[in-house]
Amino acid sequence: MPMPSVPQHPPVPGERRTQEQRRTATRAALLDAAAELVVESGVRAVTLARVGERAGYSRGIVTHHFGSKQALLDALAKTSQGGFVPGVGELPPGLDRLLVLIEGYVRELGRDGVSGRAFLLLWAEAATAAELSASFRERDEAFRADLREDVAAGIADGTVRADADPRDVAVSVLGQLRGIGLQRLLDPDAVDARRLGRAIGDQWCRALSA
Repeated sequence: MPMPSVPQHPPVPGERRTQEQRRTATRAALLDAAAELVVESGVRAVTLARVGERAGYSRGIVTHHFGSKQALLDALAKTSQGGFVPGVGELPPGLDRLLVLIEGYVRELGRDGVSGRAFLLLWAEAATAAELSASFRERDEAFRADLREDVAAGIADGTVRADADPRDVAVSVLGQLRGIGLQRLLDPDAVDARRLGRAIGDQWCRALSA
């Protein structure tokens, strides 16, 4: 059996953590455990009891933090995509941010992180699982909104073609990125993430540049 997840930032020996720090560490460990179960056995294998056991806690602790399996999966979907491309949130909206996001997203897919793989598996499952669909529609719309903002900002500053439709670009980019991620899950050797990220970034730069 895999070892239980541990917080990413263990305390310094002798240092006493606050109650909030302990709560944050416990929540992170539970989400790590849930991601591992999704990747290993699929969404249906995730139960509050199994998540608690994997993380080294009781089911009661999982219930205390999340309340239900759906709330746990919602939290996993949110945290696994937050900050997926390091540094992109610090850039102003526009073509440059869009290209950094596209290349960085594909590059991160190549790292095969457990949380990223879990997100893609949950996203695919959301097409037929009612308990997941609302959360993932919300996550996808937030992603598309950011992409639309980048295209609109590029049009405004003259770096993006005036006839580019932000809505169409957003749907196309999101579909491409998610599709590459699913291909990577099915056949990792078929996707050279670093090379592909640069190639796709170049494609969108040529397609959108004014």
